[in-house]
Amino acid sequence: MKNLFLNDDFMLGNATACSLYHEYAVHMPIFDYHTHLSACNIAEDRLFNDLGEAWLEHDHYKWRLMRLAGAEERFCTGKESTKDKFRKWAEIIPLAIGNPLYAWTHLELKRYFNIDKTLNSETADDIFDKASECLRSREFSVRNLLRRMNVKTVCTTDDPADDLSYHQKIRESNCETSVLPTFRADRARIISDVKGYNSYMDKLGAVAGVDIRDFSALIKALEKRHGYFAERGCRSSDCSLQPPCFKQAGLKEAESIFLKVRGGIMPDAAELAAFETAILLELGRMDASAGWVTQFHIGAARNLCSSLYNSYGPDAGCDAIGDYEVGKPFASLLDALDGKKNISKVIAYNLNPRDNELILSILGSFARGPGSGRMQYGPAWWFLDQRHGMEQHLALLSSFGLLGRFIGMTTDSRSFLSYPRHEYFRRILCNFIGETVERGEYDDDLSRLGEITRNICYTNAERYFAVS
Repeated sequence: MKNLFLNDDFMLGNATACSLYHEYAVHMPIFDYHTHLSACNIAEDRLFNDLGEAWLEHDHYKWRLMRLAGAEERFCTGKESTKDKFRKWAEIIPLAIGNPLYAWTHLELKRYFNIDKTLNSETADDIFDKASECLRSREFSVRNLLRRMNVKTVCTTDDPADDLSYHQKIRESNCETSVLPTFRADRARIISDVKGYNSYMDKLGAVAGVDIRDFSALIKALEKRHGYFAERGCRSSDCSLQPPCFKQAGLKEAESIFLKVRGGIMPDAAELAAFETAILLELGRMDASAGWVTQFHIGAARNLCSSLYNSYGPDAGCDAIGDYEVGKPFASLLDALDGKKNISKVIAYNLNPRDNELILSILGSFARGPGSGRMQYGPAWWFLDQRHGMEQHLALLSSFGLLGRFIGMTTDSRSFLSYPRHEYFRRILCNFIGETVERGEYDDDLSRLGEITRNICYTNAERYFAVS
C-alpha cells in the first residue's frame, strides 16, 4: 500500500482542496498574532544546543502526552539530559495515532531539517544527531528558523511592567521578521494573592513613574505603559478571562476595593468581580483610543494539579478546559464597552466547545462598522487546536459568520519550531473549502476561492492588525 503520510496532498481529500493549497495557500507568509515566543531569544538570535532543547524545553503539549504514556517527570520538567528526554519522546510518539502532535512532529522534522524518517526508538539517535547538528549552525539560529518558515510578523505576550528592551534591540538590528509586543495586564487586574499583587503594584509604579496609592493612580500607570507599548509598535492587548465576570462598579467602589487590597485585605468574591470589571472597562477604553485589537481568552481552568504547580510553576501542563458561565458576563462586558463606544476590534478565543455557538452568536450581536470583520471568533485554541477542533471551528464560523473575513491561524506557542502548524491549518482549511465546493454548496470559481484562501492564510490578519 502506498504511504500517504506527509505526501504532497496530505490531508487534502479532493481536487479543489489540492488546487487551493498548492496554487494559493502554500506560499503565503505567516502572521503569528498571538505567541509566547521569547523576544530575548529573537534579539540575541539564539542557537539551540540540540533538538531536545529546542523541542522539549517549554512544551507542555509534549509533557502531557509523555505523562499519559507513563513517563516519569524527570523526562518532562526534570533534570534528565535533553537527549534522554528526546529518546523518551521518540519512544512515545508512535502511540499517538490521530493526535496532532504526531503530524506536527514529523512536519517539523521534514520542513526544518529535511528529515523524512518516522520518529521512533530505532530512529531517535540518528534524527537527534542530524537535527542537532543543524541547530548548532548559524543557518538554524532563531531568526533563520523564522525566515525558513516565511514568518513576517510575530506578536509576543508582554507584561505592562516589561521595559521592552529586547523589542528595541530587535528593531535596531533590522530583523527581517517584525516582532511586536502585546499588552497583557492580567497581573494588574486579577487579585488572587494580596501580597503578590501589592508587590506587583510597587513594580508597575516604579516602571511607570507613578506612586500607585489609589485606583486613579493605577489607571494612570496603566495608561502610561499603554502609551509606551504603542510607541514601540504594539497593536493589541490580551486578557485571560477565567472565568468571565461582570459586575458594574463606580469609581468610588473601585477605589474602596483597591485601598482594601493595598491595606493587605483580601476582597470578597463580589468585590473581586467588581474590581476586575472596572479594570477591563478602563483597558477597553485605552485600546479603543489607540485603535488596538482587544483579545479575550475564554474557558481555561489552570494549574489543576497542585503538586505539579508547586514543583514547577505555571505552564507545567496541568491545565484543562474550564466549566464556567460564559454568556451573560461576556455579553454584559461587550455591551458596557459598546455603550461607552470603547469597542475597537475584538478577538474571542474559546476553549470549551460547549460554548462555541454561544460565543459566536454573542460576537455577531456587536458586529457593525466601520470596517469589516471587527468581531473575530479566534482560531481553534489549545485543546481544540487539532483536526476535529479546527474543522468544527470552520464549520461553525461559516454557519454563524463570514469565513472570508477570518484572520486565520496563530500558534499560541513557545517553540520556534512550531510554524508547520500553519501548514497543518492551511491544509485543513483548503480541504474544508474544497469539500463545500464539491458538495455543490458554493460556486467553483477557483480564482475567487483562491483569493479568499490567501486572505485567511495571511492578508486578513495583516489588515486587521494594521501593520502595513
